[in-house]
Amino acid sequence: MAVATLVSRLTGFLRTLALAATIGLGLVGSSFNIANTLPNIIFELLLGGVLTSVVIPVLVRAAKEDGDDGDGFAQKLLTGAAVVLFVATVIAVLASPLLIQPYIENEANRPLATDFAYLLLPQIFFYGMGALFGAILNARAVFGPAAWAPVLNNVVVLISLAIYWVLPSPTDGSPISTTQLLVVGVGSTVGILLQAAVMLPAMRRTGFRWRWRFGWDPRLSSFGGLAAWVIAYVVVSQIGLTVILRVAFNASDGGPSIYSNSWLLIQVPYGVLGVSLLTALMPRMSAAAANGRLDQVVEDLSLGSRLSTVTLLPVSVILTVFGSQLGVAMFSVGKSGGASAEALGAALASSAFGLLPMAVVMLQLRVFYAMADARTPTLIMVIMTAVKVPLAYLCPVLLAPDQVVLGLAAVNAFGFVVGLVVGDIWLRHRIGRLDTRRVARTILLTGIASVVSVLTAVVVVTLLERLLGGAGTIAKAWLSVGVGGLVSLGVLVVAMRLLRVPELDPVVSRLRRLVAR
Repeated sequence: MAVATLVSRLTGFLRTLALAATIGLGLVGSSFNIANTLPNIIFELLLGGVLTSVVIPVLVRAAKEDGDDGDGFAQKLLTGAAVVLFVATVIAVLASPLLIQPYIENEANRPLATDFAYLLLPQIFFYGMGALFGAILNARAVFGPAAWAPVLNNVVVLISLAIYWVLPSPTDGSPISTTQLLVVGVGSTVGILLQAAVMLPAMRRTGFRWRWRFGWDPRLSSFGGLAAWVIAYVVVSQIGLTVILRVAFNASDGGPSIYSNSWLLIQVPYGVLGVSLLTALMPRMSAAAANGRLDQVVEDLSLGSRLSTVTLLPVSVILTVFGSQLGVAMFSVGKSGGASAEALGAALASSAFGLLPMAVVMLQLRVFYAMADARTPTLIMVIMTAVKVPLAYLCPVLLAPDQVVLGLAAVNAFGFVVGLVVGDIWLRHRIGRLDTRRVARTILLTGIASVVSVLTAVVVVTLLERLLGGAGTIAKAWLSVGVGGLVSLGVLVVAMRLLRVPELDPVVSRLRRLVAR
């Protein structure tokens, strides 16, 4: 599953680079990013990634209680969700101009974002059904198809961008032609459609057959109560996102695009391990909670936190030091080059400290959902948003215009630090002592190894830059990223072995078996 997620994130990363190079980080790029945010927001309001964390525990309980492995309950759930999602999608498409307004203050910039929204909002239906298909597969301990499905989406988008490149540019002075807009918009939506459809054969292989089944199951009532709290969670979280994007757009036309792309890049390393861990641990924690085994829930929480630390903390340190160079190296291509690439890299570096807190917060929330508690995650999100919104509005007041996006990225990351502290306190109140000492030891040892590895990389890169003093900015950026990354990785592994970080042992054992073969 981690391999599938890695391929998915890598192709997604290529898609992000291709989008930036094709449509730029200016007005067109920001209009696309805001319009592309809308289906994700509305989909989350109805049946998002957090809500699937509620779906999986309910499906696990239905499989345990029913004689048909929960098929009847799942069919009713899919039928009801399909109807709700279809109606919501139609309403959202018709209301595209109204949905764009909160994000863009300048009326002159709204038409292009609205045109993109008409093409991208149909994704709501396919996002929602795909999430439910994945939840059904995960509840049956089948993880591969849902992990590989986004790869197909990324490939479709890359093909559509390749077509975009060969299309003639507009001759009337417009930033994008109608044909180009259709290619990017329709291609993105077709990718989401195929991402959902590719999971249907996998569902059939598990023995599940989706038949339209209307009717009400009493467990849907309890599910509805949980879902209401999750919808409240997403509403609150989107308030924070709306404020940040609006402040970013007021700072500059390219602000939302720079912020969105830096946030996407931060999620690449998280998706490789963090999402895989959540996907694998959620059914286990749900089953343990259903059986009253809170000790097993705590063990899974500790395991997820420690594995996230070993993988993500070093990445966070590396991005903090080399994030600016990474932005220049990766985004100085096509229409995304110049100052925008530098700003994106700086935003990436300023928000990297939130990578590990984000992963742990997502894990903490899954613990509450496994215990059929959707109320507490919503309250945690309220606290996080209450911290982020005032800080976001302070950014234009305290920072120079070219620094506002950097401040917004840091504010978003700081929100997850607050969420981590609040979630830890709440979990202690609910389930008692956590495995804090073991997690803290892993954080300390991994942190020491990460700092040593990055400092070594900085010394090596500095010496090489002095030897190649005449190299250009982009060449130096690639040198920093390539050499710095390799040196950091090598020194990190050695340092962690010397410090005897136990979570590294399974990886080393696996590599030894592969080499022996």
